[in-house]
Amino acid sequence: MSLLAHGSGGEVLLETPPLIRYTTLLGDPDATTVLHRLDAELDWQRPTLKLYGREHPIPRQQVWMGDAGYRYSGRDFTPVPWHPEVLRVRDIVQSRLDAVGIEARFNSVLLNRYADGSERMGWHSDNEPELGEAPVIAAVSLGMNRPLRFRWKDRHAPAFNVDQPHDSLLLMGAGVQSRLEHSLPTRRYPGRRISLTFRWILSRND
Repeated sequence: MSLLAHGSGGEVLLETPPLIRYTTLLGDPDATTVLHRLDAELDWQRPTLKLYGREHPIPRQQVWMGDAGYRYSGRDFTPVPWHPEVLRVRDIVQSRLDAVGIEARFNSVLLNRYADGSERMGWHSDNEPELGEAPVIAAVSLGMNRPLRFRWKDRHAPAFNVDQPHDSLLLMGAGVQSRLEHSLPTRRYPGRRISLTFRWILSRND
């Protein structure tokens, strides 16, 4: 089923592959309350990743949460149990997508915490084998608006930015991860931001 055929209520940023942004997911003050609770209540970690044979701490903090483990950059991540607010946000995301005819289910989430604009994420695609051939990823943004930068892997068109306002949902549909890379570059922004990227991790039986 085409995402675009039922993308009403969202801003279609790309048609192929589909990239759609929805605003006012939770509504305030709920969204701000969730931001503060996750910031205070999660056990934020700063793991190291191996690059060019050396271990480097990541330039942000993160929590892997949900029903399944994940392997990224040569490292295995064991999930922590669902926080009740994160589980509630996941259900709201799924209901929001259901309402516009997009069937997507998520059993895991990567939460990233950026203390300010100096913390970042480098270029990558979420294309690990555990995600399947054409993953659908839903990214919820809370806090400071930090533009996510996209570039085409074949460089057939210029790179572009996508704003991520507080309480917004960015749906990266099937094909986004295989055709594009994304990053969160540094910015001179003082505010904190937490992102929740919901995804489905395949089991061995899928």
